[in-house]
Amino acid sequence: MSKADRVDHLRVEGSDGLDPHYAGWFACFNRGEYYEAHDVLEQLWLRERRQPNDHFFKGLIQLAGAFVHLQKGRLRPSEALFRLADANLREYGDLHERLDLVRVLRLIAEWREALSVGGYAVNPLGRREAPQVEVEAR
Repeated sequence: MSKADRVDHLRVEGSDGLDPHYAGWFACFNRGEYYEAHDVLEQLWLRERRQPNDHFFKGLIQLAGAFVHLQKGRLRPSEALFRLADANLREYGDLHERLDLVRVLRLIAEWREALSVGGYAVNPLGRREAPQVEVEAR
C-alpha cells in the first residue's frame, strides 16, 4: 500500500478537520505501527518545514521513531529520539493542534525513565503497555 493509499484509508475518531497525514499519525501510532506513523506524518512535515509547526511535526516523527528503535531493540538510539522529541514538542505549550502536550511530554518522560532504570539494557516495550496518544475532540 502506498503512502497516499494509507492516508486515504486512515480514520481517527474525533479527527474531523485535521489534515489526513496528522490524523493518520495517531491511527498508526496507536496501533503500534510506529514506522508507518513516522512515514505518514513526514509528508506533512516536509510541507511545513520552516513554518510554525515545523518542530511540532518533527517532534511527533521523532516520538514515533523512538518506538521504532524500541521495536528493533536499539535502546540508546531510542532514548536519543525521545530526548529530541521532548525538546521539539516543549516549544508549543500545553495544547497544540488539539494534542495535549502535557500528557505527551509525561509519556516521553516515563519511557525515558523506564529505559534508564534498566540501564539501557532492558527494553521496556515488551514490559509496558504500548502508549496511546489521542487528539482532543472539538
